[in-house]
Amino acid sequence: MNEAGSFAALLPLIIFMAVMVGISVFVRHQQAGKNFVGSYFVGNRELGGFVLAMTTVATYSSVSSFVGGPGMAFQIGFGWVYMAVVQVTAIFLVLGIFGKRVALLARKLNAVTVVDIIRARFQSNFLAAVAAFVIVLFFCGTMTAQFVGGAKLFAAVTGYSYETGLILFGLVVVIYTSIGGFRAVALTDTCCALIMMVGIVLLLRYVLAAGGGYEQIMATIEANHPEMLEPFSFGNMPWTLYFTQWLLVGICTIALPQSVVRGISYKNTAGLHSAMLIGTVVVGFMNIGINFTGILAHGVLTGTAADYGGVDNVIPTTIVTVMPRELVGLAIIGPLSASISTISGLLIVASSAIVKDVYLHWRPDAEVTRVKFLSMATTAIIGAVVFVIALTPPSLIWLINMFAFGGLETAFFWTLLLGLFWKGANKTGALFSMVGGTVIYCATQAAGFKVMDLHQITIGITVSLILFLIGSRLGEKSDERTLKIFFP
Repeated sequence: MNEAGSFAALLPLIIFMAVMVGISVFVRHQQAGKNFVGSYFVGNRELGGFVLAMTTVATYSSVSSFVGGPGMAFQIGFGWVYMAVVQVTAIFLVLGIFGKRVALLARKLNAVTVVDIIRARFQSNFLAAVAAFVIVLFFCGTMTAQFVGGAKLFAAVTGYSYETGLILFGLVVVIYTSIGGFRAVALTDTCCALIMMVGIVLLLRYVLAAGGGYEQIMATIEANHPEMLEPFSFGNMPWTLYFTQWLLVGICTIALPQSVVRGISYKNTAGLHSAMLIGTVVVGFMNIGINFTGILAHGVLTGTAADYGGVDNVIPTTIVTVMPRELVGLAIIGPLSASISTISGLLIVASSAIVKDVYLHWRPDAEVTRVKFLSMATTAIIGAVVFVIALTPPSLIWLINMFAFGGLETAFFWTLLLGLFWKGANKTGALFSMVGGTVIYCATQAAGFKVMDLHQITIGITVSLILFLIGSRLGEKSDERTLKIFFP
């Protein structure tokens, strides 16, 4: 792409970034005079149904959903789409299971974060500190994947360097998240989700046109890659991959802290119900649509994924190949929005884990001006650390993302599910589960140890359940006062 073409691709992105920063400044001005902690970390619990749906979808749909995922679909075929279908249930389940329960408890306890609720349920400052540490640790891994994925996509499509992309959108997302807090994140997430859908529609249209239409592309696939039409892809998509991916990106995602915290932020029950429906439709359209586009890319790309530099480069190459030069900049905003929205959502939750869950617990009398400074500074510092790590990019974005997903799910799935719905859950069980399960999960990941070739999430989630039940049996029962609050 020549210099003029590169700038044409860059201009829509610059405008989009400017809008994001503008929204954060506007939100900060609108929130002036309100309770800072409540407004900065949960938007004063004022989110309507549409915004709640879009921010939950945008945070859930990371750059791996738009780059690594469709790249794998290009390589494997319809089996990858069948696997991705489970993601349609994610928003409905997280808001349906935890949404109302978490919202009622948050208002009763004046809780602002998921860790606030965990501390109140198990009456343990140590458990709360561990939970905050786990959030920051695995969020940094996820954010690194988003920075890398976004910058790689930017470089491949625009012709500018990886570092330029990292600086452009990386610094902007850190700035607008630091300034505007949760409400700015929610509103910018909504813009990102809408842009993602537009980008998918545009890319799908041009892929179909360049490939000679749906029937022609499918005939090409049937002739050259018949395995792609088979659910198990002639062994390339084994049942073990189906099972573990359904756990990783489906069932267990209900306990991801960045999703559960959305339940604290909605305005009323009507908004929650509409968010469940809207979110389900939108996440289904985006995840199935972009993976299906990855398969159809065979109509315009004749080589294998390796020929284009790996699965992470399939979609960038497709965009450059089929999109008119004047629309490339608009098309790239969609996948970059997935990266931006996930980073901003994780940043604000990671910041709250440090400032609200650790600092303010020990210094509840801290001055508001100091809390404001620490909140924005912490958000900026975490973002800057991840930015520096991303300067040396790792490969296979979706694998990094799945590792972090698995760690968070191992730590929080049983702690939240049993803690909020079982009276017999206690502090010892939660500690055993979170610490022991997470350590075992990370150890098996590092050693490459698997059972029946299943992803290590199966080991982590099983061990954490066993440890939770053992700890709950050995430890003291929760006091009656706590049980009355959580199980009136």
